[in-house]
Amino acid sequence: MTGTLTPSRTDAPARVRAVSPLRTELRRGLGPWTGAAVALTVLVAMYGKAPQWQTRWTDVTGLLHVAVGLLGGPLALAAGGWQGGRDRRRGTTELWASVPRFPLRRLLVSVAPSALWPVAGVLLADAVCLSATWPYVSAGRPFLELLAADAVAVGCLGALGHLAGRLVPWRLTAPLLGIVGYVGLAVGTYTQATARWLGPAVEYRSPWAQAVWWFAPVSVAWTAGLALAALLAYGAHTARLRALALIPLSVAVAAAGLILRLPPDEGPWRPDPALTRPVCDGGTPRVCVTALDRKLLPAVSEALAPVNARLKGLPGAPARWAAGPLDPLPGDVELMDPAADTARGRIERADLYRNSAVMQLFSDTCRPGDLTGPDAERAMTVNAAVIEWLAPTPDDFGPDVPGTRTYIDRLNAKSPAAQRDYLTRYLAANPCHPDEVPIP
Repeated sequence: MTGTLTPSRTDAPARVRAVSPLRTELRRGLGPWTGAAVALTVLVAMYGKAPQWQTRWTDVTGLLHVAVGLLGGPLALAAGGWQGGRDRRRGTTELWASVPRFPLRRLLVSVAPSALWPVAGVLLADAVCLSATWPYVSAGRPFLELLAADAVAVGCLGALGHLAGRLVPWRLTAPLLGIVGYVGLAVGTYTQATARWLGPAVEYRSPWAQAVWWFAPVSVAWTAGLALAALLAYGAHTARLRALALIPLSVAVAAAGLILRLPPDEGPWRPDPALTRPVCDGGTPRVCVTALDRKLLPAVSEALAPVNARLKGLPGAPARWAAGPLDPLPGDVELMDPAADTARGRIERADLYRNSAVMQLFSDTCRPGDLTGPDAERAMTVNAAVIEWLAPTPDDFGPDVPGTRTYIDRLNAKSPAAQRDYLTRYLAANPCHPDEVPIP
């Protein structure tokens, strides 16, 4: 009996998935730690000033811009310098040269962690801070294009630091790069020249403004053009490729020329009429803020309610409390910027805000020669007493003005009708003329 022969099965060899050199470079070394360090450094800096930026998109964007540029930039520069000098310190440059890839490609793979991980850290810090601000803003939008330009600038600093580390593989190169980078960026924030807008850490100015549409992409062209030109000049293995570095360099120079044409003071910022539109309550006197701060209007109205209850209907009382760059109207009294005293949508010290508003109400500018004579000191004391009576200065803010207690007690002892009568006479008087100031 003849058996049937069955052909033996041979299993196909399992495919071995090649590991991407870029993935390997991104996962090892200093790269991930650099990204985490950048994110943590920016977040710690922002956390220390959280009440100052959790009200407006401009505030959070501006502070992120400074923190990312002034802290994240030098950190990326130093980390890139350390990463760049790694191969020469380890003596592996000949091993890398034996890899069958073009030198420029090897350079780009090597530079990737120094450039991409700081960008990831910046974007993470941006996302956290924008999420923490979103519940409290009233109007406007986050300047995502400016934040993206900042992230690109930090990534370019990491790439330039990497090249510096390759050129000077000294152990002190990295810390020196960080120090020089910080000093250079910090000095740029103090100059008043137009050139300061080339730096990635210049503080933004007005909350009621928008950047011109082309500033963010031109800033990206400026920083990325410099970094790409440096990479091509260093990594190209032929003169023809090296000449291509002139293209991104020309783009960077053209972008810098556009930025240098900006006005020295305003820079790229232009007023936005939509953000300065007045939003008012229905009280008397009215309380008005800009559309940018409309969520703060209830808090400002509540802080001024005790003063408004006494001023309501009196001749000479302010027609409007105005906070922000509103078009002035007759009878306006300018308030302090409410965002300066606001934390997460509420005024932290309503008593201080109320006191500053009343001081502004009676802050007449006297001409030379006014407030003189035998009654001048008494008139100034009465003025301080009226302010203290309407909006007492908190005990922890400063000492009482000597001599005011007597007048405050007299005002408190009057009937409501007598108090209104006195306030009417006081508002009608000129506080710069002591003989006109009525005595309680």
